[in-house]
Amino acid sequence: MKGGKTKIAGDISSQFLSALLMTAPYAQSPIEVELTTDLNSKPYVDMTISIMKDFGVEIERSGYKSFKVSPSNYQLPITNYPIESDASAASYFFAAPAICGGTVKVENISRKSVQGDIAFLDVLKQMGCEVEEADNSITVYGPQGSSIVGVDVDMRDIPDTAQTLAAIAPFASSPTRIRGIASARVKETDRVSATCVELDTAGVRVEEHEDGMTIHPCQTFQPANIQTYNDHRMAMAFSLIGLRFDGVTIENPSCVSKTFPNFFEVLETLR
Repeated sequence: MKGGKTKIAGDISSQFLSALLMTAPYAQSPIEVELTTDLNSKPYVDMTISIMKDFGVEIERSGYKSFKVSPSNYQLPITNYPIESDASAASYFFAAPAICGGTVKVENISRKSVQGDIAFLDVLKQMGCEVEEADNSITVYGPQGSSIVGVDVDMRDIPDTAQTLAAIAPFASSPTRIRGIASARVKETDRVSATCVELDTAGVRVEEHEDGMTIHPCQTFQPANIQTYNDHRMAMAFSLIGLRFDGVTIENPSCVSKTFPNFFEVLETLR
Protein backbone atom coordinates (compact mmCIF):
# COMPACT_ATOMS: atom_id res chain seq x y z
CA MET A 1 0.00 0.00 0.00
CA LYS A 2 1.20 3.50 -0.75
CA GLY A 3 -0.28 5.03 2.39
CA GLY A 4 -2.16 8.29 2.66
CA LYS A 5 -5.44 9.49 4.09
CA THR A 6 -8.90 7.97 3.95
CA LYS A 7 -12.31 8.44 5.50
CA ILE A 8 -14.58 5.57 6.48
CA ALA A 9 -17.81 5.08 8.38
CA GLY A 10 -17.55 3.60 11.86
CA ASP A 11 -21.21 2.79 12.46
CA ILE A 12 -21.37 -0.38 10.33
CA SER A 13 -18.57 -2.42 11.85
CA SER A 14 -15.39 -1.71 13.76
CA GLN A 15 -13.74 -4.58 11.88
CA PHE A 16 -13.02 -2.38 8.86
CA LEU A 17 -11.05 0.04 11.02
CA SER A 18 -9.20 -2.76 12.82
CA ALA A 19 -8.21 -4.28 9.48
CA LEU A 20 -6.79 -0.99 8.23
CA LEU A 21 -4.89 -0.39 11.46
CA MET A 22 -3.36 -3.87 11.52
CA THR A 23 -2.06 -3.65 7.96
CA ALA A 24 -1.05 0.03 8.08
CA PRO A 25 2.51 -0.50 9.45
CA TYR A 26 3.47 -2.10 6.13
CA ALA A 27 2.46 0.88 3.98
CA GLN A 28 5.12 2.97 2.23
CA SER A 29 4.05 6.14 4.03
CA PRO A 30 1.84 6.94 7.05
CA ILE A 31 -1.82 5.98 6.91
CA GLU A 32 -4.39 8.28 8.44
CA VAL A 33 -7.96 7.12 8.94
CA GLU A 34 -10.73 9.55 9.81
CA LEU A 35 -14.15 8.32 10.88
CA THR A 36 -17.15 10.05 9.36
CA THR A 37 -19.57 8.68 11.97
CA ASP A 38 -19.56 7.51 15.56
CA LEU A 39 -17.73 4.23 16.09
CA ASN A 40 -19.59 1.07 17.09
CA SER A 41 -17.96 -1.65 19.17
CA LYS A 42 -15.26 0.66 20.52
CA PRO A 43 -13.73 -1.98 22.85
CA TYR A 44 -12.70 -4.07 19.84
CA VAL A 45 -10.69 -1.19 18.39
CA ASP A 46 -9.12 -0.56 21.79
CA MET A 47 -8.12 -4.24 21.87
CA THR A 48 -6.61 -4.02 18.37
CA ILE A 49 -4.54 -0.97 19.32
CA SER A 50 -3.46 -2.52 22.63
CA ILE A 51 -2.16 -5.69 20.98
CA MET A 52 -0.43 -3.76 18.20
CA LYS A 53 1.38 -1.82 20.90
CA ASP A 54 2.41 -5.09 22.56
CA PHE A 55 4.07 -5.99 19.27
CA GLY A 56 5.91 -2.68 18.95
CA VAL A 57 3.57 -0.56 16.81
CA GLU A 58 2.39 2.77 18.18
CA ILE A 59 -0.77 4.48 16.93
CA GLU A 60 -1.50 8.18 17.16
CA ARG A 61 -5.17 8.80 17.77
CA SER A 62 -7.68 11.49 18.52
CA GLY A 63 -10.21 9.61 20.61
CA TYR A 64 -12.35 7.60 18.22
CA LYS A 65 -12.28 10.25 15.48
CA SER A 66 -8.96 9.74 13.73
CA PHE A 67 -5.99 7.38 13.76
CA LYS A 68 -2.49 7.59 12.29
CA VAL A 69 -0.03 4.73 11.80
CA SER A 70 3.50 5.32 10.52
CA PRO A 71 5.54 2.68 8.64
CA SER A 72 6.90 0.20 11.14
CA ASN A 73 7.54 -3.48 11.79
CA TYR A 74 5.87 -5.77 14.25
CA GLN A 75 8.32 -7.09 16.84
CA LEU A 76 7.98 -10.25 18.91
CA PRO A 77 7.86 -8.85 22.46
CA ILE A 78 8.45 -12.08 24.39
CA THR A 79 8.81 -15.76 23.69
CA ASN A 80 5.25 -16.54 24.78
CA TYR A 81 2.31 -14.20 24.25
CA PRO A 82 -0.79 -15.14 26.26
CA ILE A 83 -4.14 -15.01 24.47
CA GLU A 84 -7.23 -14.32 26.55
CA SER A 85 -10.07 -16.79 26.62
CA ASP A 86 -13.17 -15.77 24.65
CA ALA A 87 -15.47 -13.51 26.67
CA SER A 88 -18.18 -13.70 24.00
CA ALA A 89 -18.27 -17.49 24.23
CA ALA A 90 -18.31 -17.31 28.02
CA SER A 91 -21.48 -15.21 27.93
CA TYR A 92 -23.68 -18.25 27.28
CA PHE A 93 -22.47 -19.92 30.46
CA PHE A 94 -22.68 -16.70 32.45
CA ALA A 95 -26.31 -16.46 31.31
CA ALA A 96 -27.38 -20.00 32.26
CA PRO A 97 -28.03 -19.27 35.98
CA ALA A 98 -30.22 -16.32 34.97
CA ILE A 99 -32.84 -18.72 33.65
CA CYS A 100 -32.10 -21.95 35.50
CA GLY A 101 -30.99 -20.68 38.90
CA GLY A 102 -27.99 -22.31 40.51
CA THR A 103 -24.38 -21.31 39.95
CA VAL A 104 -21.90 -21.41 37.10
CA LYS A 105 -18.19 -20.80 37.56
CA VAL A 106 -16.18 -19.98 34.44
CA GLU A 107 -12.44 -20.40 34.86
CA ASN A 108 -9.49 -18.81 33.06
CA ILE A 109 -11.20 -15.42 32.68
CA SER A 110 -11.38 -12.23 34.72
CA ARG A 111 -12.94 -8.76 34.72
CA LYS A 112 -9.52 -7.41 33.75
CA SER A 113 -10.12 -8.71 30.23
CA VAL A 114 -9.52 -6.22 27.42
CA GLN A 115 -12.56 -7.66 25.63
CA GLY A 116 -15.63 -5.47 25.76
CA ASP A 117 -18.00 -8.43 26.03
CA ILE A 118 -16.95 -8.99 29.63
CA ALA A 119 -19.37 -6.10 30.35
CA PHE A 120 -22.23 -8.53 29.74
CA LEU A 121 -21.79 -9.38 33.42
CA ASP A 122 -23.06 -5.90 34.27
CA VAL A 123 -26.25 -6.62 32.32
CA LEU A 124 -26.76 -9.81 34.31
CA LYS A 125 -26.31 -7.83 37.52
CA GLN A 126 -29.01 -5.39 36.42
CA MET A 127 -31.29 -8.35 35.83
CA GLY A 128 -30.81 -9.60 39.38
CA CYS A 129 -27.92 -12.06 39.18
CA GLU A 130 -24.99 -11.96 41.56
CA VAL A 131 -21.47 -11.95 40.15
CA GLU A 132 -18.41 -13.00 42.13
CA GLU A 133 -15.00 -12.14 40.71
CA ALA A 134 -11.68 -13.84 41.41
CA ASP A 135 -8.24 -13.43 39.86
CA ASN A 136 -8.78 -16.20 37.31
CA SER A 137 -12.47 -17.06 37.43
CA ILE A 138 -15.93 -15.53 37.49
CA THR A 139 -18.94 -17.08 39.22
CA VAL A 140 -22.52 -16.13 38.41
CA TYR A 141 -25.39 -16.91 40.77
CA GLY A 142 -29.02 -17.02 39.74
CA PRO A 143 -31.42 -14.25 40.81
CA GLN A 144 -32.43 -14.02 44.45
CA GLY A 145 -36.08 -13.59 43.49
CA SER A 146 -38.25 -15.93 41.49
CA SER A 147 -36.94 -14.64 38.18
CA ILE A 148 -34.72 -12.10 36.51
CA VAL A 149 -36.10 -8.65 35.68
CA GLY A 150 -36.14 -7.01 32.26
CA VAL A 151 -33.65 -4.31 31.33
CA ASP A 152 -33.35 -1.44 28.87
CA VAL A 153 -29.76 -1.57 27.65
CA ASP A 154 -27.63 -0.09 24.87
CA MET A 155 -25.39 -2.88 23.55
CA ARG A 156 -23.58 -1.02 20.76
CA ASP A 157 -20.24 -1.74 22.43
CA ILE A 158 -21.01 -5.43 23.08
CA PRO A 159 -23.21 -6.52 20.14
CA ASP A 160 -21.93 -10.10 20.13
CA THR A 161 -23.74 -10.73 23.42
CA ALA A 162 -27.05 -9.25 22.28
CA GLN A 163 -28.36 -12.64 21.17
CA THR A 164 -27.41 -14.09 24.55
CA LEU A 165 -29.53 -11.46 26.24
CA ALA A 166 -32.35 -12.02 23.76
CA ALA A 167 -32.46 -15.71 24.63
CA ILE A 168 -32.79 -15.16 28.38
CA ALA A 169 -35.04 -12.08 28.19
CA PRO A 170 -38.29 -14.09 27.79
CA PHE A 171 -37.67 -15.52 31.27
CA ALA A 172 -37.69 -12.06 32.85
CA SER A 173 -40.66 -10.67 34.77
CA SER A 174 -40.80 -7.52 32.61
CA PRO A 175 -39.94 -6.58 29.00
CA THR A 176 -36.36 -6.15 27.82
CA ARG A 177 -35.36 -3.49 25.28
CA ILE A 178 -32.09 -4.07 23.41
CA ARG A 179 -30.76 -0.93 21.71
CA GLY A 180 -27.83 0.18 19.59
CA ILE A 181 -27.21 -3.01 17.62
CA ALA A 182 -28.10 -1.94 14.07
CA SER A 183 -24.59 -3.07 13.13
CA ALA A 184 -25.63 -6.64 14.00
CA ARG A 185 -27.68 -6.68 10.82
CA VAL A 186 -24.48 -7.05 8.77
CA LYS A 187 -22.87 -9.93 10.63
CA GLU A 188 -23.04 -13.63 9.63
CA THR A 189 -26.73 -12.95 9.18
CA ASP A 190 -29.10 -10.10 9.97
CA ARG A 191 -28.97 -10.93 13.65
CA VAL A 192 -31.72 -8.52 14.64
CA SER A 193 -34.25 -9.94 12.20
CA ALA A 194 -33.16 -13.56 12.63
CA THR A 195 -33.38 -13.38 16.42
CA CYS A 196 -36.86 -11.86 16.28
CA VAL A 197 -38.09 -14.48 13.81
CA GLU A 198 -36.82 -17.41 15.87
CA LEU A 199 -38.11 -16.00 19.16
CA ASP A 200 -41.52 -15.70 17.54
CA THR A 201 -41.23 -19.31 16.36
CA ALA A 202 -40.73 -20.34 19.98
CA GLY A 203 -43.86 -18.46 21.07
CA VAL A 204 -42.17 -15.31 22.40
CA ARG A 205 -43.77 -11.93 21.70
CA VAL A 206 -41.08 -9.68 20.26
CA GLU A 207 -41.04 -6.33 18.49
CA GLU A 208 -38.30 -5.58 15.97
CA HIS A 209 -36.74 -2.11 15.82
CA GLU A 210 -34.15 -0.71 13.45
CA ASP A 211 -31.52 -0.76 16.21
CA GLY A 212 -32.68 -3.77 18.21
CA MET A 213 -35.78 -5.34 19.70
CA THR A 214 -38.22 -5.44 22.60
CA ILE A 215 -38.77 -8.89 24.12
CA HIS A 216 -41.73 -9.63 26.36
CA PRO A 217 -41.98 -12.21 29.15
CA CYS A 218 -43.11 -15.65 27.98
CA GLN A 219 -44.94 -18.09 30.22
CA THR A 220 -45.41 -20.88 27.69
CA PHE A 221 -42.84 -21.70 25.07
CA GLN A 222 -43.85 -23.79 22.10
CA PRO A 223 -41.66 -26.52 20.57
CA ALA A 224 -39.56 -25.02 17.80
CA ASN A 225 -36.96 -25.89 15.21
CA ILE A 226 -34.54 -22.98 15.50
CA GLN A 227 -32.92 -21.95 12.23
CA THR A 228 -29.34 -20.82 12.74
CA TYR A 229 -28.74 -19.06 9.39
CA ASN A 230 -25.26 -20.58 9.55
CA ASP A 231 -24.56 -18.19 12.44
CA HIS A 232 -22.73 -19.69 15.40
CA ARG A 233 -24.21 -17.18 17.84
CA MET A 234 -27.78 -18.07 16.86
CA ALA A 235 -27.08 -21.71 17.69
CA MET A 236 -25.37 -21.04 21.00
CA ALA A 237 -27.82 -18.39 22.24
CA PHE A 238 -31.01 -20.30 21.49
CA SER A 239 -29.59 -23.40 23.14
CA LEU A 240 -30.12 -21.54 26.42
CA ILE A 241 -33.91 -21.73 26.00
CA GLY A 242 -33.53 -25.49 25.71
CA LEU A 243 -32.01 -25.61 29.18
CA ARG A 244 -35.45 -24.81 30.58
CA PHE A 245 -37.94 -26.18 28.05
CA ASP A 246 -38.23 -29.35 26.02
CA GLY A 247 -38.75 -29.25 22.29
CA VAL A 248 -36.01 -26.84 21.24
CA THR A 249 -34.20 -28.21 18.20
CA ILE A 250 -31.14 -26.41 16.84
CA GLU A 251 -30.78 -26.84 13.08
CA ASN A 252 -27.27 -26.99 11.61
CA PRO A 253 -25.58 -27.16 15.03
CA SER A 254 -22.16 -27.64 13.43
CA CYS A 255 -22.07 -23.91 12.64
CA VAL A 256 -20.65 -23.42 16.16
CA SER A 257 -17.36 -24.79 14.81
CA LYS A 258 -16.46 -21.24 13.75
CA THR A 259 -15.59 -20.25 17.32
CA PHE A 260 -16.55 -23.07 19.72
CA PRO A 261 -16.43 -26.55 18.11
CA ASN A 262 -17.21 -28.43 21.33
CA PHE A 263 -19.88 -26.00 22.57
CA PHE A 264 -22.61 -28.60 22.96
CA GLU A 265 -20.31 -30.97 24.84
CA VAL A 266 -19.43 -28.19 27.27
CA LEU A 267 -23.09 -27.19 27.56
CA GLU A 268 -23.90 -30.77 28.52
CA THR A 269 -21.71 -30.40 31.62
CA LEU A 270 -24.33 -28.01 33.05
CA ARG A 271 -26.80 -30.86 33.47
